Amino acid sequence: MALAKIVYASMTGNTEEIADIVAEKLEALGLDVDIDECTTVDASDFVDADIAIVASYTYGDGELPDEIVDFYDDLQDLDLSGKIFGVIGSGDTFYDEFCKSVDDFEAAFAKTSAEKGADSVKVDLAAEEDDIVRLEAFAETLAAKVS
Repeated sequence: MALAKIVYASMTGNTEEIADIVAEKLEALGLDVDIDECTTVDASDFVDADIAIVASYTYGDGELPDEIVDFYDDLQDLDLSGKIFGVIGSGDTFYDEFCKSVDDFEAAFAKTSAEKGADSVKVDLAAEEDDIVRLEAFAETLAAKVS
């Protein structure tokens, strides 16, 4: 059975919630899912997964959250050839750099030789009904790549 590993950073709970939505959908599709907060795991944990997913909020004017910077740096040194990746995140459209951390993690994954498995999903603050539809479609697209 394929394993999806989800690592998230969440300050307000919004990003943890969107990570949970994706995790529940992946489990419903028959995948094993590990979900962890970013300070409790190492980027190298993605080596054992078939699908690697990062969920991060964007802090302030487009910065990565402090708690995920080390994970981000370590991720770029990995060889994830043959793995599928996806990125989701929450942000606030009030800021000029909406969900920039999502773009930053896409660029980091590109350095690992992993294959982008689905278009990234950016959520404004908390997930609403249309966001949930997009997050579940994201999970379905990723799952289809490993089945």
